[in-house]
Amino acid sequence: MKKTAFIFALWLFNAICFAQESASVFNFLKLPASAHITALGGKSISLIEDDASFIFQNPALASSVSDKTLNLNFLTFMQGSKNGSAAFVKTAGEASTWGIGAQFASYGSLKETTPSGEVVGEFSAIDLALSGTYSYLLSERWAGGVTAKMIYSGYGDYTALALAVDLGLNYYNPDNEFSCSFVAAHAGGQVKSFADTRERLPFDLVAGFSKKMLHAPIRITVTMNDLTRWNNKYYFNPEGKSKFGTILMNHFSLGVDLLASDNIYLSAGYNFRRANEMAIAGKSHGAGLSAGAGLILSRFKLSLAYAQYHVSAPSFSISLNYSLYNK
Repeated sequence: MKKTAFIFALWLFNAICFAQESASVFNFLKLPASAHITALGGKSISLIEDDASFIFQNPALASSVSDKTLNLNFLTFMQGSKNGSAAFVKTAGEASTWGIGAQFASYGSLKETTPSGEVVGEFSAIDLALSGTYSYLLSERWAGGVTAKMIYSGYGDYTALALAVDLGLNYYNPDNEFSCSFVAAHAGGQVKSFADTRERLPFDLVAGFSKKMLHAPIRITVTMNDLTRWNNKYYFNPEGKSKFGTILMNHFSLGVDLLASDNIYLSAGYNFRRANEMAIAGKSHGAGLSAGAGLILSRFKLSLAYAQYHVSAPSFSISLNYSLYNK
């Protein structure tokens, strides 16, 4: 365990050192591949639930998923675009868990024009990621995981291909229902670029925790992302001046689950960065807010969510989980 933790810490240190502030490609990977995560502000890496879609957020969470669990997720985003994912998780012995997943974003048909604006045809645009996940229980309370993925983008005649990994670590104490996680996501590089210049992947270093109140049916989730970039141009207020408070809060997503019963939950979340980036005339117009609900049965889980990404672009998400293993 000590050797594994040391290797993980060393890799994480190198990822922080070499991550730079720059434009990135394959940003569809930032979209939540889970209705429950969408409802909690779009970011959460620490929830301990029987949900196969959580492996897209943190590969270590695969250890909490039942054997032979299938997940399907669909998300409406900007007009004309479709986003979805699928995942399957299978246990292998008492400590190991495997998973496979796929994510896609389709942007429909787009008009092809000349530099003068003349329409000469149409073309399609799509993003796709295929992944394999492995999670291992390091001890009774610690789990680690890794996801390897191949990422493809095709925009008309232009294509790009990349390879990346996610590394995740989770600590969970069932006695007080406290969970804490760390994730280094989308670390890798392009194998083939759209043009001669290779662009960076949307690397993200994330930390977060979830805690259920001991005497109330409430669970709080706090997630802090983008920890390698603290002076980003998006963190300026409408007057063009950077404020430390704005810079700090734009790294946070907050979520609350109301566990109405063993079978029903209600969720709400707020994403500070989204609210700030999508503000119009200094007002967020509801951007950053999200809400959802879920139904949990013995082998089936249904989750629904609503998120306000922009004043003109509300988003709806639905996730289905089904366990093929009869408990």
